[in-house]
Amino acid sequence: MGVFLVAVFLALTRAEDWRTYTPLAGGGYGESGHHVRHKPEGITRWLTTVDHKDIGMLYGLYAIVAFVWGGLAVLLMRTELFTPSMDVLGAVAGGTNAGNALYNGLLTSHGITMLFLFGTPIIAAFSNYFVPLLIGADDMAFPRINAIAFWLLPPGALLIWAGFFVPGLAPAQTSWTMYTPLSAEQAGFGADLMILGLHLTGVSATMGAINFIATIFTERGKNVNWANLDIFSWTILTQSGLILFAFPLLGSALIMLLLDRNFGTAFFAVDGGSPILWQHLFWFFGHPEVYILVLPPMGIVSYVLPRFSGRKLFGFKFVVYSTLAIGVLSFGVWAHHMFSTGIDPRIRASFMAVSLAIAIPSAVKTFNWITTMWNGKLRLTAPMLFCIGFISNFIIGGVTGVFLAAIPIDLVLHDTYYVVGHFHYIVMGAIAFAVFAGLYYWYPIFTGRMYQRSLAKWHFWSTMIGTNLTFFAMLLLGYNEMPRRYSTYAFNADWAPLQTVELLHQAATLGAFILAFGQIIWLVNFVQSWYEGPEVDGDPWGLRDTSLYGREFEWHERRLQTAVTDGGEEDEVATDGGVDETAAEEAVADEQSDE
Repeated sequence: MGVFLVAVFLALTRAEDWRTYTPLAGGGYGESGHHVRHKPEGITRWLTTVDHKDIGMLYGLYAIVAFVWGGLAVLLMRTELFTPSMDVLGAVAGGTNAGNALYNGLLTSHGITMLFLFGTPIIAAFSNYFVPLLIGADDMAFPRINAIAFWLLPPGALLIWAGFFVPGLAPAQTSWTMYTPLSAEQAGFGADLMILGLHLTGVSATMGAINFIATIFTERGKNVNWANLDIFSWTILTQSGLILFAFPLLGSALIMLLLDRNFGTAFFAVDGGSPILWQHLFWFFGHPEVYILVLPPMGIVSYVLPRFSGRKLFGFKFVVYSTLAIGVLSFGVWAHHMFSTGIDPRIRASFMAVSLAIAIPSAVKTFNWITTMWNGKLRLTAPMLFCIGFISNFIIGGVTGVFLAAIPIDLVLHDTYYVVGHFHYIVMGAIAFAVFAGLYYWYPIFTGRMYQRSLAKWHFWSTMIGTNLTFFAMLLLGYNEMPRRYSTYAFNADWAPLQTVELLHQAATLGAFILAFGQIIWLVNFVQSWYEGPEVDGDPWGLRDTSLYGREFEWHERRLQTAVTDGGEEDEVATDGGVDETAAEEAVADEQSDE
């Protein structure tokens, strides 16, 4: 891994003329008079680009590939759980034990893929593309570091998935939490490669966070101050601060785990170390990670929902303050994942108090969203439907989380499917819904075209029905004491209602396939509309005459007016609204002749 990173560094330092264009004129890169040339053609453009918009598109494509992989993994798992015994995966892998191992590998891959390879990168796709546009910046503060941060991700994904593809390797079977001593003692190099790949994704996220903090602090336009900074940029700034404090700790813990696995150290060993130490280190990262994932989607909803409510976001300052409050409190709740580990009751009580308190700023946001819609002129477009779906699912996920924050209830429901249902109401029911709202709202900027509205609503309703059918069934499974992470549940019916458990698993599996059907509709709609959708002007949502017309659409409208995409001929018109150098030189010559 060290050799690989050194090779990447040397390749980047020796690359000649990497930046052959300026994505926005006056970008502040290089010396004054820097010559503006068009972007290279074809694959070279995407391999060498440092334009924040191109990198945002690369993040989006990468996240969609990971989303497909994680979705296929969970469909295989849910198909297996349709019946109590090991039927499907056992037949595929060649035996019950092999089927159990494959299930555990899919479970591990699904969790890590959705959180680290889909969740964080899809947010980076939005933030890379739109934060510079929203704050009036020419580009990110460090464009090349921005590119490096992305290109660390594909090798990270290959390492995480290597156990499924490389002959002789077995996929990691540790679950995404990698609890010791299991993760320290599990044989095979698949787990080592997964840990290395996860470490690369953490390095990538940390580099991106530093870049966003520097960009928002130093690259804002003259007319953008802290008072009128948009809510999405506020959430990205807060998220970046969380990443800066949380991800390096995860990286340190992963290095210690690798040392335990390969060099005989005893950081997390039962003799000489402490398996509980891993839980403290992991969850000190892991719970801020939940807010790292959910704060930017909250920002997307806070930004998009007012556009289709016909009024400004209610209580803008309180939404900002609640965002900052969540960022601070998120580092004081990690041990609520550990109530059943035997820690001191006084420590448990303090973490319960903070875990209950952090629900308050989340509730503030929820009431602000509802009040924004109250008596508004609602337009039920696809972005608005997904915003409303976000609020609905977030309330269910949040309330079930408040129950888990109470020690007596958590001791009963810990490590049951109730926890899985709660967590997925947040991750899929809230985060993914906000992502879809942003994708539909900004689709005209990505493509210059409009999607098929009827298919978009089919996508929403299938996703909404599938989400609630799947994860509400999991909540009920938790109340029936069904433990998580099990590939079979062929227990004695005298112990628990086996028929009820089987029926709820079948409902969850049916909901998962309805969810998958909705995502197929979304992919078909986006790809087809990209090529065949009707072209739109710079104001596809009819917001030009209101105070809700955003800076990103102002930029988009200027781009359409110049009739030159990135890579246009610089001698005709400047790229992305910049100053035409030829015209500027002629103007200077005219002034000198007048003098």
